[in-house]
Amino acid sequence: MQLIDFIVYICHMKSDTEMVDYDDCIAPWLGKTIKIVDYYLQESLSNNGLDLTKEQMIVLKKLYDQDGLNQNELAFLTLRNKSSLTRLLSKMENKKYILRNQCKKDKRINKVYITDLGREIFQKSRPTIKYMMDTVEHNISTKEKEQIINILKKIQSNFDLKSETLQ
Repeated sequence: MQLIDFIVYICHMKSDTEMVDYDDCIAPWLGKTIKIVDYYLQESLSNNGLDLTKEQMIVLKKLYDQDGLNQNELAFLTLRNKSSLTRLLSKMENKKYILRNQCKKDKRINKVYITDLGREIFQKSRPTIKYMMDTVEHNISTKEKEQIINILKKIQSNFDLKSETLQ
């Protein structure tokens, strides 16, 4: 069960005497918004001829900024657990977007590098990402944007997320 689905379920559970109103609960609104943005982002990437998922784009962005990260660092930076990152990297390797090299000093460590094709795909995705960000923020003032970001930071801090949770 995904986190958002779980939160929606909790919001619908009866406490001792009252039912939580779904429409007054933040989590379902966050979940619905995330699903809408994800859907339109994936559709935009596909419509622009990019064989790329949001998750793959995030990995390419991290490697574009800091090539040669090891898988543990990449898992932490992308908020993914090791096994799901390994599956994601395998798909990206098959598409020739990334390359994994085993560390000579410690064979347990794999360094991940973005390929020329990965760089090209990432560069081609940037206008689509920019368009999506502009769409998300359309009709939202700078002050409202700051408020939303501060509220989301508060929500994130409520979970006291530790890196071990994702391992």
